Amino acid sequence: MRFCVLASGSKGNVSYISSGNTKVLIDVGMSTSYIEHSLEDIGVNPTEIQAIILTHTHSDHINGLRVFLKKYHPTIYLTKKMFTDLKDLLVLGEYQLIEGDFDIEDIHINIIKTSHDASDANGYILKNHDKSIVYITDTGYINVKNHPLLRNHNYYIMESNHDVRMLMDGRYPYHLKQRIVGDRGHLSNKSSADYLSNFIGENTEGVILIHLSEENNDPNIALDTLKGVLEEHDQHLDQIIVSKQNQATELIEV
Repeated sequence: MRFCVLASGSKGNVSYISSGNTKVLIDVGMSTSYIEHSLEDIGVNPTEIQAIILTHTHSDHINGLRVFLKKYHPTIYLTKKMFTDLKDLLVLGEYQLIEGDFDIEDIHINIIKTSHDASDANGYILKNHDKSIVYITDTGYINVKNHPLLRNHNYYIMESNHDVRMLMDGRYPYHLKQRIVGDRGHLSNKSSADYLSNFIGENTEGVILIHLSEENNDPNIALDTLKGVLEEHDQHLDQIIVSKQNQATELIEV
């Protein structure tokens, strides 16, 4: 499989994953023109995108969906609750309702329910043969029942939204701070690092940290927090990438 985080942050999120001839986007939170240019930069024609998998329906994950659907007509994979949120928009294209594990061509996908203040929210494990990628964003915590499923995958694309001290010392109103740190909010750098230290195993090649807050985080703090927690557990990763809002990561193959 090959993958690339095209954009991630508070202003929009979209990632690309492929296997063989299967080409998929996870979320479409950026403009179609941005996505087109980002895909072309990694040698992908936007017309080749067969499917879009939604994590949830907050605006920073669907802002570009209407135009992209109208122009390219991929199939949308989403839950029934997400469909209810978007039913007026989905007349523009085909869709598949997902409630359990599913396949898109040669990619098998496990659903991991996440905890966010949306009508419904999912993380995903994407597999092809013996390779696997975990994609978790926008969640206040990860249910312990899912931990066994999340261990020892090849790559983790994981939310690392905020530094708690920066958030609490920042200008956000109290109610918004409580939302962000709550069980239906976002993973802090420390929480994300703690989960990753529990999940990574001998098959793990690397991590991409995503959905960093521009207001309440710093890429160096997120990176140092993860490295510090891994060191505490005598763990090491050769590749840790911190995603950016308006710049794609490198195209990675597992």
